[in-house]
Amino acid sequence: MKPLTTRRLLLLGAAALLPAAIGTGRAQQTGPQPELPKQPLTIVTHDGKRHVFQVEMALSMDQQTTGLMFRPSVPADGGMLFDWGAERPSQMWMKNTITSLDMLFITADGRIHAIAERTVPQSLAVIDSRGPVRATLEVAAGTAERLDLRVGDQVEAAIFGTAK
Repeated sequence: MKPLTTRRLLLLGAAALLPAAIGTGRAQQTGPQPELPKQPLTIVTHDGKRHVFQVEMALSMDQQTTGLMFRPSVPADGGMLFDWGAERPSQMWMKNTITSLDMLFITADGRIHAIAERTVPQSLAVIDSRGPVRATLEVAAGTAERLDLRVGDQVEAAIFGTAK
């Protein structure tokens, strides 16, 4: 038996966080979840530009497990915010997600900690926050590049106590 490497431990931990991956007895999700309640969110970039979004709030485990699966597109000014409730590592995947996304990993004070651009649809590869974050924001692929979003940019939203 081989010893578990850090990578293997991370993958095992990610599987534990994704109930659909290990089977919970719940019926397999075969379509998108209904649109979730939205809240305003603004990203203030390094050059002071403000970009306003209306994002769906994924708060419960079921909402977070399903996320944007089976959605054919994400509006340019929309997305989904996964609120983890407290800072922790975030590991995401693209299973049953049929459109590419950009993922922004955001700390408790509303700063962008990491960005994963143009994720691969339907991939089981783990997309890691590379450190503890309070939330993960999924937006349409290419948004980070189009708006010149960078690590350190500020996110204004109610969950970070930074809403204006």
